[in-house]
Amino acid sequence: MVFPNHVLLGAAAIIPAADPVMVSSISPVVLPYPDRAVDMELRVTAPLDGDDLPVVILSHGQGNSNWLSSIAGYEPLYNYWAGQGFVVIQPTHLGSATYGLQAPPGQEYFWEARCQDIKWILDHLDEIQEAVPSVNGRLDTDNIAIAGHSMGGWTASMILGAQNTSPLGNGTVSKYRDTRIKAGVVLAGTGNGGEDLSEQGRQMVPSYNPNFATMETPALVVYGDSDLSPYLTVRGADWHGDAYSLAPGPKDLFIVRGGKHGLGGVSGWDALETEDESPERLASVQRATSAYLRTALYGDDSWKKARAALQAVVLGNQPWLVGEDQTK
Repeated sequence: MVFPNHVLLGAAAIIPAADPVMVSSISPVVLPYPDRAVDMELRVTAPLDGDDLPVVILSHGQGNSNWLSSIAGYEPLYNYWAGQGFVVIQPTHLGSATYGLQAPPGQEYFWEARCQDIKWILDHLDEIQEAVPSVNGRLDTDNIAIAGHSMGGWTASMILGAQNTSPLGNGTVSKYRDTRIKAGVVLAGTGNGGEDLSEQGRQMVPSYNPNFATMETPALVVYGDSDLSPYLTVRGADWHGDAYSLAPGPKDLFIVRGGKHGLGGVSGWDALETEDESPERLASVQRATSAYLRTALYGDDSWKKARAALQAVVLGNQPWLVGEDQTK
């Protein structure tokens, strides 16, 4: 007998998912990146078999861990997504704790360098494939998505079309939308700036002043309804959903019931920084995001089925649903 799912999968089982395929994960893939403090370090995770595989570029968050803000983190996402038929490419951004680099003034957490990293990956997909023989020639470079968690959610939002006008500058608008990206997943991302930031938030990210009205690329926005971040915002958990509420459609929203910033553990297995560790909650995020990505990049009806399941099922003996969805 085979048990493909965790015994604590629980209510997440209502979201349909295919059995995972075998995957391989290759790291570090190091490629020269002139004029960058360090060369580009990547992890590439892919199904062992198959061709014309869509690509998901995954941008890590910051966090307090020594390793998770790098290609060493986010195995619960990259392994699951690859098992569902995607090639997942992860960079280690310059703000990673593994590097210990000091960001220039006005570039806290290397926020613009993060966007430049994503564009560099898009520009160098041929070289990345050549460096990883097991995926060479197997990528569908016409179907690419961006995903990011926390600070990586801001990165993803920018690539999807959100813009930023730093209060510290001369009014220059930072624009990083890339039309090679077909869709995105924003996980526990950052919300509106200005008066919505707390005093500590303004000190942490003085350059932060986004405009989500220009975020036109389709995306799924995911946040936990218990993700309170007073160090960043004076608002409640809904602040993390601004990439949905303040952006034009088409957009989808998945609110994780009981979810905090870790969304059940997306950044790593049994990670200390995950305040809401839950195989059930994590599985709901894995399944919902994978279903959305399959529809966005493969064109199947996985997301339609996932939404129907979430809307149709009432969990009688559970104090909360695994999540609820909205769309526009």
